[in-house]
Amino acid sequence: MVRIKDVAKKANVSTATVSRVLSKPETVKKETTEKVLKAIKELNYQPNALARQLRRLETKTVLVVVPDITNTFFSKVLRGIESVAVANGYQVLLVDAGNDVERENGYLNILRQRKADGLVLLTARMKSKIIEEMALEYPVVLACEYIEGSNIPTVSIDNVSGARKATEHLINLGHKRIGFISGPLDGVLGKDRLKGYCQAMAQHNLTVEPILVQEGDFSYESGFNMMMKFLALDHPPTAVFAANDEMAFGAIKATKSKGLRVPHDLSVMGFDDIKFSSIFEPALTTIGQPAFEIGTKAMELLIRLMNKEEIEKSQYILEDQLIIRDSCSPCML
Repeated sequence: MVRIKDVAKKANVSTATVSRVLSKPETVKKETTEKVLKAIKELNYQPNALARQLRRLETKTVLVVVPDITNTFFSKVLRGIESVAVANGYQVLLVDAGNDVERENGYLNILRQRKADGLVLLTARMKSKIIEEMALEYPVVLACEYIEGSNIPTVSIDNVSGARKATEHLINLGHKRIGFISGPLDGVLGKDRLKGYCQAMAQHNLTVEPILVQEGDFSYESGFNMMMKFLALDHPPTAVFAANDEMAFGAIKATKSKGLRVPHDLSVMGFDDIKFSSIFEPALTTIGQPAFEIGTKAMELLIRLMNKEEIEKSQYILEDQLIIRDSCSPCML
């Protein structure tokens, strides 16, 4: 097995110099660094990562907690996180909470046990006090969700504004009886998107009928089931806004199962713009989130925290956009 002293001998430098090239190359002269790197390559030297971690008290690993790995929206966010992590020499440890708050709490032990250097939370359902306490002791960034009034660095869109924009698009198409399938109302996304829907309805003097607001769980199945409830009404809505794309797909499937056509008989709006939205039939009108950029920004902030650098502000709001496709049309009633 090739050891660090073998590299030092071949490069004609001390073992301390080899160590500095591996850990702090900026402190070593360029020509010396090149000699050491050439020796490393020729000898195929593999540094002892564990020993380096113990010396520097870091793992070069970041923990990312996802609320539900089956929700394809998070794939782009994760790609954004990993692109920045890898470029900065970090590996990503991904854990799936399965929408279980207790599991989320349990995963925090990975950080407490120093098995990761920092944490990106894509969910904020656990008690805010727990997250706030973790952020006082460890580098923590929130992405997609946020905690009201918190100073933890957060990256998201304005979900209230996005939901208002989606609802207004349906209203501008002439729809007045608009159903809404929310996300879980014990979470900030469910609450914010419901708030945006209600604001748009109120601004256009349209009544929000309680029967036309149903709580889903962001799954395809809940979208299907809630739409079936709407379709069973004596006066079903002419349009439905689902608080994410997967529920919108379920809503469209339910509509088709009743022999109705989207958008001719009923318009359906989604939220997120996951990849499948553009190839679904009909292609889904939705609110697009800059998922990859949310991930990259979150990881950039985490690296700054881990390097003990100053963060300019605590909340970063990225732009969403209305993406018009084929699932919505003017109201014919």
